[in-house]
Amino acid sequence: MEDTKEKILLAALRLFANDGYEAVSVSEIAGELGITKGALYKHYKNKKDIFDSIVKRMEEMDFERAVEYEMPEEAACDAVDKYKNMPLDKIKKYAIAQFSHWTEEEFSSLFRKMLTVEQYRSREMLAMYHQYLGNGPLDYMKDIFEGMAENELEAEQLAIEFYAPMYMLYGIYDNAEDKRAVFGMLERHLDRFIEKIKIGSEL
Repeated sequence: MEDTKEKILLAALRLFANDGYEAVSVSEIAGELGITKGALYKHYKNKKDIFDSIVKRMEEMDFERAVEYEMPEEAACDAVDKYKNMPLDKIKKYAIAQFSHWTEEEFSSLFRKMLTVEQYRSREMLAMYHQYLGNGPLDYMKDIFEGMAENELEAEQLAIEFYAPMYMLYGIYDNAEDKRAVFGMLERHLDRFIEKIKIGSEL
């Protein structure tokens, strides 16, 4: 049963990413899977229930990745002391994992595509877009860098310098013929950023 529920979520997400959330009906989702609406309703109450389950799955994936890479589960100022001496290499590995998550993993990349399109149609989707791809990651990294910076403004600047190129590279990745080359661009950015931090800490 769980396998069927996951298939429904993925099929719905493909349609939402391609056609937009409002344009997709439950009948279309069922048709995509070759099942009846009645069979789909055995797993989800309606389209909103499907969407909420997609969001819940994304939250679970975020939590699982944070645990795997020993990162804070969410931006939290009270975690500053805990992550004050976090190895920069750990941040690099997490950043690459995040980029892979949003570009190579089908579920996550479709979710990103859906939010990118839907942010212009819905305030709810706009807020979610920034939670996952805009202000959210920026604030998250700002909290991480507060343990390394002299003040909040410096931490904010470090977060911008760290995340803005990643944000830009999502769009470059989507249009690139050589997807792996974009990962090379990301790694070079991260290495230069880390080197800058190391030099700054030695001054």
